[in-house]
Amino acid sequence: MLDHSLRQWLDTQADALDRGLLDGETLLSQLAAADVLRHGVAPQLGGVGGDVTDGVEAIAQVASHSLTAAFVFWGQRAFIEYLLQSDNVGLRERLLGDLLSGRKAGATGLSNAMKFLSGIEQLGVVAQARGDGWRLDGQLPWVTNLRKSGFTVAAAIDLPGAQPFVAALPNDLPGLVRSDDLQLLGLQSSNTAAIRIDGAALGREWLIAADARSYLPRVRPAFLGLQCGLSIGLARRALAEAKARLGDGRSVLEGEWQTLNDELKGLERALRDGLKHGHFAAGPVPLFKIRIGLAQVAAEAVQLELQASGGKAYLQAHGSGFARRLRESAFVPVVTPSLVQLRSELRKHGELAA
Repeated sequence: MLDHSLRQWLDTQADALDRGLLDGETLLSQLAAADVLRHGVAPQLGGVGGDVTDGVEAIAQVASHSLTAAFVFWGQRAFIEYLLQSDNVGLRERLLGDLLSGRKAGATGLSNAMKFLSGIEQLGVVAQARGDGWRLDGQLPWVTNLRKSGFTVAAAIDLPGAQPFVAALPNDLPGLVRSDDLQLLGLQSSNTAAIRIDGAALGREWLIAADARSYLPRVRPAFLGLQCGLSIGLARRALAEAKARLGDGRSVLEGEWQTLNDELKGLERALRDGLKHGHFAAGPVPLFKIRIGLAQVAAEAVQLELQASGGKAYLQAHGSGFARRLRESAFVPVVTPSLVQLRSELRKHGELAA
């Protein structure tokens, strides 16, 4: 699915992307040039066909080389999915081509919205009706793929006295301000920043969905499913690195490696089947469990890589790739929805003991 030039570029630049030593502006164009953004999009819309599971697999393959690149990919591909599932044909026609080609960046500001859907927090952006549109105020504290040369971000917006809605906010909207990049422990070239909105006037042509309460559950399987690609790719790479080192007196780890590998494949299969057959539309609990399981497998796989590598992994000359994967594995549990939030939801549904 990934061509040789993209795999080579990602492997060469992975540490620089993680540490912020490479301008994140170049990342999206590299992904687009290899056509990975087009997986799971119908050919008549500019894609290469398939379904959302093909998007998950593409993100997973990128994540096996660089979680920073996969995180940006997820943001772009999730925004594309919002347009694919929107009733606003005009907005889709206006934005989709540039998103698929990487000329424009799309950011998923719906992490807050997914927490709102679960009753965890209130929406961060509030609207007041103004003529044929709205006045917006509020903030999005953590959004990825806010490319400095321009972006469009999706946001769920509270409209007091009416249904909350979902809209696309262009970066040149007067009153919308992007912060400096957030100072993260890793993934520093991901163009992750905060957005502040003060009195921004938005027209109805930017509407993605008029009823957020019905739209968000519909896109949640794709939102979370695509996000699972991050854990899948990281776990695959760590297991591959561990497997390559199971000789040299470390055969005692083979049973643990096989157990983790089998668990990963089982979770991948469950995710793929659930997305293909629409099983997650009936309720989010099975998907929440898969997301938690994949994050745990990724963390355990990285620790297994450490054990298989021994002290060599702690030497900078030999362990830069491992050190990056260790930081990447620390990010997977906290990306929204975090594992704590997911476990809290499972407890609400009676799926987790108090």
